[in-house]
Parts: sequence; structure tokens; C-alpha cells
Amino acid sequence: MNSMATQPPSVPPTTPRQPRPQPRRDDGDSVVLERRPQKTAPPKMYQVVMLNDDYTPMEFVVEVIQEYFSKDRETATQIMLAIHLDGRGVCGVYSRDMAATKVNQVMEAAHQAGHPLQCVSEPVD
Repeated sequence: MNSMATQPPSVPPTTPRQPRPQPRRDDGDSVVLERRPQKTAPPKMYQVVMLNDDYTPMEFVVEVIQEYFSKDRETATQIMLAIHLDGRGVCGVYSRDMAATKVNQVMEAAHQAGHPLQCVSEPVD
């Protein structure tokens, strides 16, 4: 009995590597869309502006600025003086929805107190 191998071990047949599939070329009859990352722009900001009138007491304006815009008394007084001297004063800068809410709050407070105070929001350039 012979236990030694007389023939070299057989190597399993290899299959030729298949080429990688190439992207199909557009023949002009179809539209090829590429997915590109989308960049979203930051939301447009709006400033809330109070307008001067000759009837609303200055103290009421200061209180409204403190309550609805979270300003300290000194800052609220400075904004009130800007409204009085320049005819308008910026109380804060917010997103569109937040600015609209602030305007509504101020207008409602003025209406409840019987004052003609006007407040608007404007886009920031």
C-alpha cells in the first residue's frame, strides 16, 4: 500500500472574473437624475417694531417691552426713548411666526388697556 501522493493535488477550476457592470449610457431618450445633497437656507428673520403715537403713556410702553420682549427696565426704557424720539423702535428680531405672535400680543395688550399703540413686523435685510 502506497500512502504517498504520486500526483500533485488538483486545483479546482477557476472561473474567469466577470467584468464589473458599466453604467448604461443615456441614449438621449431618457432623463437621468442625480441625487444631490440639499442645503436649506436659514429662515428669514423679522424685526418687531413699535411705532410712536402721542397718546400711549411711556410707562405702558416700557412695561410692554419688559413683559413681551424679556428686556430689563433700562433696556426697555432705551427702546421706549428710541420710539419716542425716532418715531419707531426695534424691540427684537425673531422668526416670522414668533414675530407675528409678538405683534399680536402687544396689539392685544394695548387694546385691552385702551391705548392706540401700534406694532408691526418687518423682514430684516
